[in-house]
Parts: sequence; C-alpha cells; structure tokens
Amino acid sequence: MKEKPEKASFTNTVFIVSAVIIGLFTIWGAFSPASLANYAGVVFNFTSNAFGWFYLFSVAIFVFFCLYLAFSKYGSIRLGKDNEKAEFSLFSWISMLFSAGFGVGIVFWGVAEPLTHFAVPPLEGVEPQSAEAARVAMRYSFFNWGIHQWSVFAIVGLALSYFQYRHKQKGLISETLESVMPKRGRSTLKVSVSILAVIATVIGVSTSVGMGIMQINGGLNYVFATPNNAWMQIAIVGIIMVLYLISSTTGINKGIKFLSLTNMLLVAILMVVFLISGPTVFILESFVLGIGDYVQNFVEMSFFLTPYTGDAWVHNWTVFYWAWVIAWSPFVGSFVARISKGRTIREFILGVMIVPPVIAFIWMAIFGGTGLYMDLFTGTAISEAVSQDTTTAVFVLLQEFPFYTLLSVIMIILIVIFLVTSADSAVFVLGMMSSDGSQNPSNTVKIIWGVLMAAITAVLIVSSGLQGLQTASLVSALPFTFILIFISVSLMKALNRDRQQKIENISSMQRKAQ
Repeated sequence: MKEKPEKASFTNTVFIVSAVIIGLFTIWGAFSPASLANYAGVVFNFTSNAFGWFYLFSVAIFVFFCLYLAFSKYGSIRLGKDNEKAEFSLFSWISMLFSAGFGVGIVFWGVAEPLTHFAVPPLEGVEPQSAEAARVAMRYSFFNWGIHQWSVFAIVGLALSYFQYRHKQKGLISETLESVMPKRGRSTLKVSVSILAVIATVIGVSTSVGMGIMQINGGLNYVFATPNNAWMQIAIVGIIMVLYLISSTTGINKGIKFLSLTNMLLVAILMVVFLISGPTVFILESFVLGIGDYVQNFVEMSFFLTPYTGDAWVHNWTVFYWAWVIAWSPFVGSFVARISKGRTIREFILGVMIVPPVIAFIWMAIFGGTGLYMDLFTGTAISEAVSQDTTTAVFVLLQEFPFYTLLSVIMIILIVIFLVTSADSAVFVLGMMSSDGSQNPSNTVKIIWGVLMAAITAVLIVSSGLQGLQTASLVSALPFTFILIFISVSLMKALNRDRQQKIENISSMQRKAQ
C-alpha cells in the first residue's frame, strides 16, 4: 500500500527554530550583502587557520574507524532484521549514492581542480605546469575526492541505519547519541543536535548548489555569451528551485530515483565518449598511476599540513573539502540511511566508501587527465583559462573537441540534473529531520525548506560568491565535527552492547538445553 505524506505540523521546535535562523541569515544577506561578505572573509580565515588541523585529524580517524567496522566481527550485522532483503537494487542504490553525495561537485571540479593544481602545485619545489606538477595534481585531486569524504557520510548513514532499522528508533541524528548523552537535559540536547543538523544541511547543500549555479552561468556565458551576473544567477536559482520542488514532492521512489538513474546514464555516456575520443592510453595510464600514488601516499596526505611554511594551500583545498562534506553529512547520511535498509554493515561501508570514489576517480582521470594532456603535449592553455575562472573549466576543455556546442549543452543538462537531484534529496531529508524523523514528510514542509534553501543560495552567491559559500560550509561544519565524534562512540557502544547481549542469549539457550 502506498504511503501518503503526513500533514504539515508547524508546532515542531526543530522546524520552527531552524527555519527562523535560516530565514534571519537570509534576510541579513539580502539587505546587507557587504556586511555578510566582510564577516565571511574574517570568519573563513580564523576558522580555517585555527581548526584546520582538527578537521584533518578527525576525518582521518573516521576513515580508519569505518574500515575497522567493515572488516571486524561487526561487518556481518544487517541493517534491519537478520533475514531482511535490501530495499533497492545494487545499481539503483549506487546511483542514488553518487548523485546525492557529490555529483555536481565532481562536475564542477573534475577539470578545474587538476588544472589548478597543475598551474599552482600543492607541494614546494614542484615546477608549475611540468610533468611532475601534472602527476602531483592528479594525486591530490584523487585524494580530495577519495574515501575520506565518504567515510564522513558512512558514519552518519551507518549510525542512522543501525539505530533506525535494528533498534526501531526514529531516523534522527539526535537518536544515535542517546547512549552518550546525560540523562539530565537530554531532551534539550536532542533538539539542539537536530537544529544543528538541519542548519548544517541547508548550508552544506546551498554551497554545492551555489557552485553549480555559478558553473551553469559561466558555461552559458562562455558558450552562448549570455550575461554572467547576479541577476542571471538568481534566475537560474529560481528555475532549479521549481524543478527540485516538483521532484521532491513526487517521492523518493519516483522523481529522486528516476533522476539519479538518468544522472548515472549521462555520466556513463560522457565518460565513454571522452575516453574514446580523447587521449585514451594517457587517460588509462594516468588513472592507474593516480591510484598507485593515492595508495602509496595515503597516510602522508591524510595528515598533510604546512605549519613551518605557512602555505595556505591545504586550508583552501583539503580543509575546505572536509568541512564541506561534514556540513553535507547530516543530509547525505540521512539519505543514505533511508535507501540502505537490509544491507550488512560490511556491504554498506564498502559500497559507500569504495564505489562512488572510484567513479569520481574515473571522471577526474578522463576530464582532468585530458586537460593535462592537452596543456602538456598540444600547446593549449587550459590551465591558464581555469586560473581566470574556475566556473568555465569544463567548457574550456570541451572547446577542443568536435560538436563543442552540443557537448556543452549536454554538460549543462547534466549539471542541472545533478543540482536538482542533490537539492530534492536534501529537501526530502530536511523534511524528515524537522518532522520528528518521519519517513514521509509533508509536501508543505518540503516546499518551505526548498524555498529557504534557494533563498540562502542566492544570498551567498550575490553577497560574496565562492568565498561566501566556502565560509558557510567551514563554519557550520565545526560544531558538527564534534557530533560526528560522539556518533562514532555511541555506535561502538551499541554494537558492543548488542554483541554481548547476543552472547548471553546463546549461553542462556545452551544452559536450558542441558
């Protein structure tokens, strides 16, 4: 029997407080964009410099914690009843994982990041735009889009799935923390955690949507000479908002699932086309070498900082990425939990941490690798163009291929679908989080969050552009990093407790049998 969305409830404290905070922030940016931009710069520098080490150390620990769970005695535990089957097919599951997690981000940075690192290498002593710079650029691009990002999503998603499907608790992040919360004031703490989760989700998704909007505008300007300004970007925000509201109100088994599968199909087609028409052998070799460099330098890159030189590269790139995904984690974790019922812990962690990063590596090797090849061997200046405007990076690359206009239109369509998929999934999850964990939040609540998310995206773009988007993620992620640590502790305690209970039950049954 088909489940209907619940009726809207506007008495929920989480919904009221978080909506008011987001609304006030939006009003501030709308009426005083210069003030918001000024504070954004100050806060970004302080947070990045003071807590960059904390982000790096925390995410590295999350990686090793997830891998331990996957290959430990807990790996065979099923997220649901012991004999429960997975709700979605493997392909549908992977498609939704990839699309919700970072689809639009990889399209934005797939060319821009390797070419930027090629022009300005992350490591001292590497000559810009050299063969060594190209190799280092691919290595760090793989690292920034590798399993570290997905370990953060995995922890939130795993904890939510475990407590929700195994222990029948509500699908709320606050519910995963009950065992580490003091009894006194527990209800207030739960509400506070839920509010932080909602705010982090809105900010994190708005960052990604904002970058996608800027890329669409940059592409339209580069290809069709349309205006590239705030009014055009606001218009694009409005169009994207209408599309993702339509998709989100049709439910997870219709609009969201359909768009996710469409995404994967377009991604596969584009990758095959460019792999064949581009420098195929170079792409394959750079992919294999990139994987080798990634594995060989994994630990060093995980803890890479520059306290002795004061270089800001790691703060502008890796620290920002880790903060971005931490801000995304309530949304992606909640969404991943929603689609992962019936899978084992081992299957969940390996699926979440391995498959999407590998797809990202292939995309990066094909598009970023092609850009590097052209600059190294054919005399193009793609890296210089990217340094001028990162939003046009992929379109500068496409210009070197036949059917440039057609390919650019397809790429813009892909970006739009990725944006809509990420945003409609986020709206669905925000509805869940602000409706006491409801699996079918009301369309009214989803529409309210959709409008607020579009408004804050527009405000951040207009007030301070890419820096404003990065600052918002960096700041909102800080308190949630502590929550992630407590989630890990709570999950470990619950797994140990349940295993001990199972051993005691088996012993009791054996005694009775005797």
